[in-house]
Amino acid sequence: MHLPFSVYLGWISIATIANVSVALTAVGWDGWGIEAATWSVAIICVALLLSIAMLATRKDIMFCFVVVWALTGIIVQQSAYESIVFSSEIGIVLLLAAIGVTVAFSRLKG
Repeated sequence: MHLPFSVYLGWISIATIANVSVALTAVGWDGWGIEAATWSVAIICVALLLSIAMLATRKDIMFCFVVVWALTGIIVQQSAYESIVFSSEIGIVLLLAAIGVTVAFSRLKG
């Protein structure tokens, strides 16, 4: 019963982050003079922090897998921006490592 809600919450979270970005662009927000790629990396960090929080507090592995999937999509779509691709790759590695640690500790606890 938990799985579909976990996946749905993950996608809603990613969609909310993306929609806020699109809305800010649509109203002409200039990002306080900060480059768009830098904002993209910051937004990826926000998604990672949210994922780590869900993993730490709820042991929600599927939420993290949804974020990994979204980061993979970012890598595919943003291949021209090295900083965005690199931060997405680092994010995927960190999330997969965190998932691995969570699973290992869960199995050790019994």
